[in-house]
Amino acid sequence: MNKVEFVNTELKDIIELRNVSQTYDNGKTYVIKDLNLLIEDKPEQGQFVVILGESGCGKSTLLRYIAGLQTPSSGEVYINERVRTTEAISMVFQQYSSLPWRTVLQNIMLPLEIKGADRKEAREKAMEMVKTVGLSGHEKKFAQYPILSGGQLQRVAIARSLISNPEIILMDEPFGALDTNTRFKMQLMLAELWDNLKCTIIFVTHDIQEAVFLGDDIYVLSVNPARIVNHISIDLPFHRDRQTKRSKRFGELVQEVEDALLATAQRK
Repeated sequence: MNKVEFVNTELKDIIELRNVSQTYDNGKTYVIKDLNLLIEDKPEQGQFVVILGESGCGKSTLLRYIAGLQTPSSGEVYINERVRTTEAISMVFQQYSSLPWRTVLQNIMLPLEIKGADRKEAREKAMEMVKTVGLSGHEKKFAQYPILSGGQLQRVAIARSLISNPEIILMDEPFGALDTNTRFKMQLMLAELWDNLKCTIIFVTHDIQEAVFLGDDIYVLSVNPARIVNHISIDLPFHRDRQTKRSKRFGELVQEVEDALLATAQRK
């Protein structure tokens, strides 16, 4: 994989969800109740935070709060120690989100076009990202299935989210629809990219091995209503590769997270 240097100045990306709750029936039932989450800055290192829990427990809703796509019924969302306003945050969805009438290259260029960047410069940066995510030779293809595979479409989405060198990237089960082999290849690619990103990634999944392989902090959610009931620090080396999943420590951490999820299920 071609290596691109991602250089951020001093990072200030701190995310806080303060006493957030979500109800859709005027308080009779809460999907999320008095949830607090603080993700502090790690300068010149970045972090990979995983939100883990059962399907339907509210993981994606938390991402939508951070992205500004949804407002909680009560509570506050802070980005960089300020109440969430209108600043854009890159997000990769589980569903394919590329514009099918645009090529791979045109999709990746889009964030720079929106910012009014010089078209030649935007094209050059997009071609760099095409190489980085392993899509060389596909840049002129339309970003739609079945012209591109599911894994290739998610590579487009990841490249598009990275091109503007963001401080925060949100990922909502981006590999959930992929087959096992493709999913692992995408995990390896993302782990390698993150070695260079030096930003904060918030990654939602319900796959325990994926959470342990990618994350350096895992927050476990309860359900009905959602609260953070466990925080597990992952003390694996920052560089993750195929050998990581074969290590003794990886197996121990998977078991620890499994036990935490089981304990959460027993609280229902």
